[in-house]
Formats: sequence, C-alpha cells, structure tokens
Amino acid sequence: MKHSDILTIGELAERTGLTTSAIRFYETKNIVTASRNAGGQRRFMRADLRRLSFALIAQEFGFTIKEIAEQLATLPPGRAPNKADWQRLSLQFRVHLDERIARMERLRSHLNGCIGCGCLSLDKCELYNAGDAASSYGRGPRFVFGDKSFKDDKTSTLEPVNR
Repeated sequence: MKHSDILTIGELAERTGLTTSAIRFYETKNIVTASRNAGGQRRFMRADLRRLSFALIAQEFGFTIKEIAEQLATLPPGRAPNKADWQRLSLQFRVHLDERIARMERLRSHLNGCIGCGCLSLDKCELYNAGDAASSYGRGPRFVFGDKSFKDDKTSTLEPVNR
C-alpha cells in the first residue's frame, strides 16, 4: 500500500465534507475502520472515501446506519474493494432501493386518499378500509406498505388480501 493510499482523519474530513467527530461516529458504527499509527492517531484507507460517500447517499434515501453497515459488511475487510466487489454490493443495494422506490410511489399515489392507517377520517376510507379491516395486516399505513385495499380485492369483501 502506498503512502498516498493512507489518509489522516483530517484529510478524510476535508475530502468528504464530514467533521472528524462524524467520522469517528461512522467508525463506531462499522462504516469505516481506522488503523493506528505508532502515536495512536487514526489512519484510514483512501477507499474509506467511497464507503463514507456511499453512507451519505444511502442516508439521503432513508437507509438507516445499521442497514448501511450491513451492506458495507459484505465488502472484503482489510483491502480496498475492487470494481467487482462494488458491483456485487450495488446489486444487493439495488433490491433494497427498488423496494423503497415502490413504497414511495405507493405513498405518492395514496397520499390524498386512504392509506390504511386506521384513522378512518376520510369518507373514502369507508370504501377502502371499512372498520379498519387493514389492521389485520399489521401496524402502520398498510396500503402504502404494499398491502392491497379491500376495494381492490375482487375475491373478498372483508378478509385480507394475500400480499
């Protein structure tokens, strides 16, 4: 490994736009891993720039630190990930991202109507979620989560639709 492949926490902060305390936080969450020099100072691999950038982007799309750490844990430890490593991770991440996009599209299309939350404050909820039948699916806005409304189910009027 070349000397230019090693960054101080200050250099990493400068390049990512993060504070050094934020980088230490990401380190505690296993997003990046520092080695220590003889003086005990943190040293990071240049590849940690990408890991932190990935984390920042994923957070903007609503992924939790835990979910991000789980994805990054699939990369090989102790070396900079290569293109094949990142492609493998991106394929896994794409599945999660596609699920979130689908959920956001459902939210957008249901936002002004019944979302299956159980509030029953809209007249239309009597059509889509009479008596809060969607609660049989579980907690939260069930129709935004992808459960079908009972109105959309042509086979049953009161029983939940298989997801």
